Amino acid sequence: MRTLDLVRRHQPPAPGLDDGDRREGAAPAGRALGLSVLGLSVLGDRLPRRLRRLRPVAPDIAWAVFAGLNLAAMRLFPAWQTVPFLAIWVSLTVIYGFRLWRLQPTILTLAAVTLATGGLIGVQVLKGQQDADYLAEVPLIALMFLVMVWHGRRRLAATQERLTAMEQVQRISQENVRLLEQQRQFLQDASHELGTPITVALGHAELIEQTATDQGVAADARVVTGELARLRRLTTRLLLLASAGSPGFLQVAPVATDHLVLDALERWGHVPRHWRLGEVAEATVTGDADRLVVALDALLENAVAHTEPGDRIEVSVHRDDGQVVIAVTDSGCGIPPADLDRIFGRFTRAEPYRSRDAGGFGLGLPIVQAIAEAHHGSVRVHSASGRGATFEMVIPATGTTGSGVPDAPHCRSGA
Repeated sequence: MRTLDLVRRHQPPAPGLDDGDRREGAAPAGRALGLSVLGLSVLGDRLPRRLRRLRPVAPDIAWAVFAGLNLAAMRLFPAWQTVPFLAIWVSLTVIYGFRLWRLQPTILTLAAVTLATGGLIGVQVLKGQQDADYLAEVPLIALMFLVMVWHGRRRLAATQERLTAMEQVQRISQENVRLLEQQRQFLQDASHELGTPITVALGHAELIEQTATDQGVAADARVVTGELARLRRLTTRLLLLASAGSPGFLQVAPVATDHLVLDALERWGHVPRHWRLGEVAEATVTGDADRLVVALDALLENAVAHTEPGDRIEVSVHRDDGQVVIAVTDSGCGIPPADLDRIFGRFTRAEPYRSRDAGGFGLGLPIVQAIAEAHHGSVRVHSASGRGATFEMVIPATGTTGSGVPDAPHCRSGA
């Protein structure tokens, strides 16, 4: 309405009309003019919209105009037609390299350019303005362009295949990560849920064992107590493995490894083995003391399981090129070469396994490996059948990583 008022206010009166006529015709004229202005505004809105639709094909339109101008130049200047002729084909190659048309438009464009340029040159040959040999260049250049199109489409198809394969690999990787996360969550949930009933059952079994007057009942209670204790150790280790690598797995602080080794010998000295303390270097690592104790106990438990009373077990700690090496050596049965590559797998047991009471879950060495890797370290083994075994847990000394670069384990300090 504001537009109509402005138009009506500034519109000059029509000549030859008196006041009455102007009053009678003012409203229809104003409405007509308003409709015209409205139509122009609608048309003005549609033009940018159509231009936006043409924007994706603007390079193609520009090339078509360029090719048309060069065709005209070939027609008007026969003596210089080589330059526009080559310009058309070179520009066609360039525009195809950027646009990569589908096969059908490409073939139609190639046919149109070939017929247009070949037709102009053919007319000039018939008129005697050009040699007939010049006409042979048209199919040759068209063939070269066709070969280029073939190579381009072949490489495009190969690229698409690689992208498709990469997408499939990414989907598989994401699915594997999801499954691993579900497995870890299941182990955590199962360990938590099993922990409470196992503890309750173990307490009742111990109470029955202590209060039973019948020796048979007491013996049965001891068996139940032993098996429940093993089951509790299993759930604890599963929970530890499931939480390995998660934030908060390590509560980092300086740890004196010499004290770690001495305390371990004190804990395990009651086991009937020939215990020996090897080299004990004063060294400090940045890590979780509780986790390192668990790892060292797992190595000692493994050594006890593969030895007999009277066999030697030696514990030592030394420095090696900026790293601290905690070693457990035994004179037991050793490990067959075929088992060396798989003993760090979960639920894997090397043979012979001499002591079921010492463990036997096949989770001790995986726990050692998980804890060592959480400290930027590693585990290595040296063994042969019948010659004992040496397990070494290698951890960067305080202030260095395995590469000698100052760093700390990737973990969060617990609250």
